[in-house]
Formats: sequence, structure tokens, C-alpha cells
Amino acid sequence: MLEQLIEILREQNCSLVVECRGEVHTYHKKGVRDLVWLLDHEPWRLKGALVADKVVGKASAGLLAQGGVSAVYAQVLSRLATPLLDHAGIAYRYGELVDRIVIPDGDTRCPLEQIVAPAHDAPEVERLLRQHFEAMRGRPAAGSLCVRDSSRSTPTSAGSLLPDC
Repeated sequence: MLEQLIEILREQNCSLVVECRGEVHTYHKKGVRDLVWLLDHEPWRLKGALVADKVVGKASAGLLAQGGVSAVYAQVLSRLATPLLDHAGIAYRYGELVDRIVIPDGDTRCPLEQIVAPAHDAPEVERLLRQHFEAMRGRPAAGSLCVRDSSRSTPTSAGSLLPDC
């Protein structure tokens, strides 16, 4: 089944594909937006799920572990993510293993990776991310991005600004 998710990830240009109990759902937002939304609104979709993701860094790995995912394929996987996946017992495969996740326009480390760098476990990763999102929610920003469920038009509780990664 993981092979089918990988094919969907590539063919439909998704950022995330989740299979749980025979249902496959695709997501298209950048960074960890969709994982946060799933944890907040449909956590059962992650429990025991198979996941195919474009990029899995330490931030994503922590959220996948918190969600109870059973296996993940990452087109790009950060070495910093593997201890969290191993500790959670999440089987993983990858297309490319990298030392760190970088932003697309350069060699600067992903902002989310910087935020979760001090974390030692998945609960701490989630706590640091949520603290950051809460702090971002209070900041005025021109052209702010709103996290939305692709099937609804209401903002989620994940915050109005989630940095891309």
C-alpha cells in the first residue's frame, strides 16, 4: 500500500498522502500545516496510518510520532528526523537522506527545524511548534497565510501564520 501512496504523492503533486483504514486522503499545503490540522481536527486519520510526504524533517517527524503513524515514506528525509521516528517505532523509507532541511531559495536551515532543534522527543517538538504558532498568531503580518481545511472555508486552530518549510 505504501507504494500506492508514493505513486499518488508523485502523480498528484501532493505534499502529503495519508492512508488509514482503507481510506486515502491527499493534502497540498506547505510545511506542517496539514499535519497540525489533522492532529487538531481528525487525529484518528493518523493513528496507525501509512503516510507519504514530500519532506520530513524533525518537526514533521515529531508530529507524525504524536499522531501515532505506523510507517512513512519521505521524498526527502532529514537525519535529524530519524531518532524521533525510531523512538516512536515508525517504519520509514526515503528517496533522499539529507543532513538538514533547507529552504527552497538557499542553504538556510528550515525555520521549523530551528524552532524544534532543542527538542529531545516528539511531545517537546509539538510543544515548541505550538508555542511558536501561538506567538505568530499574535503578530500582525501583511498578506498573512491562513491555515484552512481544503474542504472547508474556516480557519483552523493551528494559527494564522505557519512558516513554510
